[in-house]
Amino acid sequence: MTAVEIPVDAATLGAAPVSFDQPYEYVRRTLVEPDWRRLPGWAHVTDAQWRDAQWQRVNCVKSIKQLRAVTGDLIEDRFYEDLQADQAQLATMSMLIPPQMFNTMAPHAPTTPAAFTEAFYADPIRHYMLPVRSDRDPIWPNHPKASRDSLHETEMWVAEGLTHRYPTKVLAELVPTCPQYCGHCTRMDLVGNSTPQFDKQKLLLKPVDRQDIMIDYIKAHPGVRDIVVSGGDVANVPWRQLETFLMRLLDIDTIRDIRLATKALAGLPQHWLQPSVVEGVERVARTARRRGVNLAIHTHVNHANSVTPLVAEAARTMLEVGVRDVRNQGVILRGVNATTADLLDLCFALQGEANILPYYFYMCDMIPNAEHWRIALWEAQGLQHAMMGYLPGYATPRLLCDAPYVGKRWVHQQAEYDRERGISYWTKNYRTSI
Repeated sequence: MTAVEIPVDAATLGAAPVSFDQPYEYVRRTLVEPDWRRLPGWAHVTDAQWRDAQWQRVNCVKSIKQLRAVTGDLIEDRFYEDLQADQAQLATMSMLIPPQMFNTMAPHAPTTPAAFTEAFYADPIRHYMLPVRSDRDPIWPNHPKASRDSLHETEMWVAEGLTHRYPTKVLAELVPTCPQYCGHCTRMDLVGNSTPQFDKQKLLLKPVDRQDIMIDYIKAHPGVRDIVVSGGDVANVPWRQLETFLMRLLDIDTIRDIRLATKALAGLPQHWLQPSVVEGVERVARTARRRGVNLAIHTHVNHANSVTPLVAEAARTMLEVGVRDVRNQGVILRGVNATTADLLDLCFALQGEANILPYYFYMCDMIPNAEHWRIALWEAQGLQHAMMGYLPGYATPRLLCDAPYVGKRWVHQQAEYDRERGISYWTKNYRTSI
């Protein structure tokens, strides 16, 4: 091979690097808490009230009547009619939106009804937190394999609320409620109130009895080293009860990882900033650190607009008191974040401004009436490819397909893929509890 010399003009050495046009341009953006006073129903809410977790819970938007009270005349009747039709005919989740989350919808919309309504319709957070009838696919609302428990977690219960799906990991569902209900919830069969279309499954045991059985199972299976404590959402478990359960887990010497699953870190950060909770997390984190157990918080943020100063404060507070990592597990949703720019904007807001590690983005699971959100496997593969090279390697999220009966798989791990028919085939390397 002949060597080729590349001439270098000495005068240009040390000059500024050449600027190239890139598919995505990173620009650091300062986090902003939208002004909730722009909404008529919250025009007189003080800063102290807004930071109060109990005020946030009491003032959640749970009905069309409450939505009207918050927004006054800003939203036209056509939206309410659209929302009512969805609630009556298609919704898998009832309405429950904390003020913190609602405030990030259409934050810069003009205050004339027609303009605000259009901005509200188009808002990405509204798309998954407050779905309406016209959002849904009118021809193909359901995947042929859609099911209420799309991951078959209940079939893998080894005790009520305890799913043993992977060889070394279990999922402990302590409570069937959340501080907020996302329209695409993969646990729609269990979580939240029943809707006109879907009667929800119920947990029957008392919480203390359910937790006793969970602890007994984990003690009896020393191959389990990793616990995801979830629900629902651990923010809806009374703190003393949750702390007691976590300390019991930390008494089991085979447990090496505990992950707390909470959407409330983004939807209700005020909960995680309460002094009683902060002090309690510090006690648990101190015990975990002393015993060599990795304690992490996993949250669920789907759009950069949800990452506000309060969210960053909550995440950093958890890290300051000893939680090892705060990580995000988002969901790829068409109309919300299914572009490279939206995902990278979110990841940079999380990682760079809130110290939340971008961890996973799941393809939306095959629950009923969710096809308008779901993207094809080849689209997810394209997004994974397009995101590479921008973020630090440790903060580049993996895009996953959670395949029924198989488990989490990177979107490039399919065994076969018939793209024309839209059928993918996946394998696993272990047995489940069924």
